[in-house]
Amino acid sequence: MCNLYSQKNSLQEIRDWFDVKAIDPSAGNLPEQKAIFPAYNAPVVYLESNDRKITMMKWGFVLQQSGKAIKHVNNCRDDKVMTSQFWKSSFFNRRCLVPASKFSEYHPNIRNEKDHKASVWFELNEEPVFAFAGIWTKFAGHYKGEFGSFETYSIITTTPNELVKPIHQSRMPVIIEHADYGSWLSGSLERAGGLMKKYPANQMKIANIGLNTDD
Repeated sequence: MCNLYSQKNSLQEIRDWFDVKAIDPSAGNLPEQKAIFPAYNAPVVYLESNDRKITMMKWGFVLQQSGKAIKHVNNCRDDKVMTSQFWKSSFFNRRCLVPASKFSEYHPNIRNEKDHKASVWFELNEEPVFAFAGIWTKFAGHYKGEFGSFETYSIITTTPNELVKPIHQSRMPVIIEHADYGSWLSGSLERAGGLMKKYPANQMKIANIGLNTDD
């Protein structure tokens, strides 16, 4: 499960790391984002005409519920992405990479100085930027009182590794190895499916425990 992450790398760093060929104007100068929550706009790398492009998308597929507020479904389970009608078209046709610096889960026991659940921030040992496995789609419809049309993305989750499990027992985001970016974006369904696995715990660490910002 992932409901909070950060992305603090520059546009040029993202462009170089992900071998991006085109930049959508929405990305602008790609400002630092210390805390990205569901329904926030954040950078996403996807394929357009077989070239990697970076753009801003809203985090969480839009789920319209009769008589209820719109919900942003920000996570997708790896064991449902190929079978659920809500997800599978995007997995088959619209996979993406979600740049990140760190991700966070609430600590089950520790509280911060504001007496809220403390956020545990995870990062990779060696890489200052990494990529979540993502899928994306386009939403068009009534959104917050008016008609809207925009792209949304969701992050795929899997079972947690030994580092994350004591903090969140059921899920962690799928992290794609740098060498596998091409396979995730355009590889076969079988190949992409094989990449949905827990990231090695010995290649990650807890960066800090505290507030809901990556400071």
